[in-house]
Amino acid sequence: MPVSTASALDEINAFLPCPTPDRWVENALENQSLMLIDHANCEKKAASTALSLINRYTDNFDLLNKMSRLAREEMRHFEQVIALMKRRKITYVHVSASRYAAGLRDMARNKDPHKLVDILIIGAFIEARSCERFAKLAPYLDEELEAFYRSLLKSEARHYQDYLRLAKTLAGDVSIDDRIAEIAQREGELVEQPDTEFRFHSGPVM
Repeated sequence: MPVSTASALDEINAFLPCPTPDRWVENALENQSLMLIDHANCEKKAASTALSLINRYTDNFDLLNKMSRLAREEMRHFEQVIALMKRRKITYVHVSASRYAAGLRDMARNKDPHKLVDILIIGAFIEARSCERFAKLAPYLDEELEAFYRSLLKSEARHYQDYLRLAKTLAGDVSIDDRIAEIAQREGELVEQPDTEFRFHSGPVM
C-alpha cells in the first residue's frame, strides 16, 4: 500500500469515533451480493449529493470545483460496481436505505451558513467511513474485489479531506471542532448500534 494511502487511512481512523465492528465485516462477507448492490446505491447517492450542493451553492467556486470532480468520480465508481455485478450475474434490485446517512443528516442545522458547514462535516464522515470499510473488507475478499476496493481508497480519502477542508474554510475563524465532536458521537452510535438489515453503512446485524 502506498505511503500516502496508509497515511490517509491513519488520519481517517483518528477522525472516526470508532472502528467498524467485526460483526459488520462478517455480515458483509455473508452478503456480498447485497453489499455490492448497496455499494452501487451509495456511489449514486454520493454523486447526487455533490450535484445538489453544486445547484444550491453557486457562489462558492471552491465548492463547485471539488463537488464537480467528486460527482464524476462517484459516478465512475458506480459504473465500476455495476460492471462487477454484471460479471457476477447479480441483479440490481431495489433495496431500502440504511438509517446511517439520514441519521447523520438529521444533525444538520436549519439555516446557512451553519447548515452547509454541517452538511460538509457529515459528508466527511460518510466518505471517511466508506474508506475505512473498504480497507477493512479488502483482505477478506476475492482477488478481483480486493483489488477494486483497494483502488477506491485514495479517492475516497481525498473526498473526506475535501469535505472537511471546505467546512473549515466556510467557518472561517470559527472553530468547528465542537461540531465535529457532536456529529462524531452520533456517527459512532449509528455504526455500533445493531441493525435489522445489512447495508454498506448499517450497524452490525446480530
